[in-house]
Amino acid sequence: MLVLVAPGQGAQTPGFLAPWLELPGAADRLAAYSAAADLDLTHFGTAADADEIRDTKVAQPLLVAAGLLSAAELDLVPGMVAGHSVGEITAATIAGVLDPTDAMTFVGARGRAMADAAAVTETGMAAVLGGDPDEVVAHLAGLGLTPANINGAGQIVAAGTVEQLAALTADPPQGARVRPLKVAGAFHTAHMAPAVAALDALAPSLAVSDPRLPYVSNADGQTVDNGPEVVRRLVAQVSNPVRWDRCMESFKQHGATALIEVSPGGTLVGLAKRALPGVRTLALKTPDDLEAARALIAEFGAPAEVRAE
Repeated sequence: MLVLVAPGQGAQTPGFLAPWLELPGAADRLAAYSAAADLDLTHFGTAADADEIRDTKVAQPLLVAAGLLSAAELDLVPGMVAGHSVGEITAATIAGVLDPTDAMTFVGARGRAMADAAAVTETGMAAVLGGDPDEVVAHLAGLGLTPANINGAGQIVAAGTVEQLAALTADPPQGARVRPLKVAGAFHTAHMAPAVAALDALAPSLAVSDPRLPYVSNADGQTVDNGPEVVRRLVAQVSNPVRWDRCMESFKQHGATALIEVSPGGTLVGLAKRALPGVRTLALKTPDDLEAARALIAEFGAPAEVRAE
């Protein structure tokens, strides 16, 4: 079984969309995504610098647009689909829960709302690498931090105020090291409650369908087969921890043999290589990776058109 996954915030790099826009129809699709998100994604994906695309309200729509553009080049019905954090919107669109226009409207609102929430208090995130997972979580709780992303493969992302994160750097968990992340807020924590309220108000305006293939939720790693429940979880997840460890466990339990990460791929493939030994992996970084992806699909997938148009 082949799993298709979509990365979250932080995977973007300057100019990464430029080669994808050379493909037939991609520029027109991106123009439509830009209109829905109320953002010039062509500029941000080709000409903007690292600081510009680190902005939450830019990064999130840019990542979903990139995931949809690259998925549109694969003739594939995945055995399962999942996304990390904002990548869940990409996954929900590939699964048919949202159409691309509503998805881009939703992620545009999500990015703006989370940026506004992050501006209320000076907060951030840091990766905790290594250590015993239970001991790491307990250590974070003692400092008032939230384990915002429990990613598996020895990686937990802590989130909280800058003072709490400074205390973590000064006193890391036993056997672990701390790496600050360049993000603008404590995502997936109670600090994002205002963004949840904003998205909850938007959700009734979305056209929602049940997933047409197994969709794995960040909340608990379970498959969700009801469209309104997927959207409810997309909204709630903004202030709740991402359990990517449980998503990968679900892939394993359902017999995953291969995994493709849509553009800008790499982060989730890295986690899978450590947590899912024996599973073939491929990251879509540029269109040059499409030939290898199609070969992997031919070997492990169920070819068919997956178009985000």
